[in-house]
Amino acid sequence: MKCPYCGYLKDKVIDSREREDGLLIRRRRLCLRCKKRYTTYEEIDLSPLIVVKKDGRREKFNREKLFMGIQKACEKRPISIEKINKIVEDIESQLRQKYENEVSSKVIGDLVIKKLKKIDKIAYIRFASVYQEFKDVNQFIKEIKKIGG
Repeated sequence: MKCPYCGYLKDKVIDSREREDGLLIRRRRLCLRCKKRYTTYEEIDLSPLIVVKKDGRREKFNREKLFMGIQKACEKRPISIEKINKIVEDIESQLRQKYENEVSSKVIGDLVIKKLKKIDKIAYIRFASVYQEFKDVNQFIKEIKKIGG
């Protein structure tokens, strides 16, 4: 592995951690020349999972896009980045176990809704309002009543 700081090609792995689903390994490395530490990630090269959008368009599953959508819903809420990462990992793992090539965006949205509903009702309402395209305040009120708010 080439050191991102000095370009030296020899390093030492000082820590390895496997993600729960076993699909990713995080490695902390130490450059043997400059002694700086850096992190690398090793993952299984899976066939791309295609997301079928509401309008029929298809796009490659984007873990970062999923993370950003959940993070936006959780903004200014007591939900750690680690918790959001765990939600994303769980959802991606479920999708890869159940769907070989294609999955609808509705399935992904429904999984996010279920996860957020369990951990934070405000984040859930925020996500639901965008995902379910609430048209007016009455839809908000109806959904809030459903969750006991």
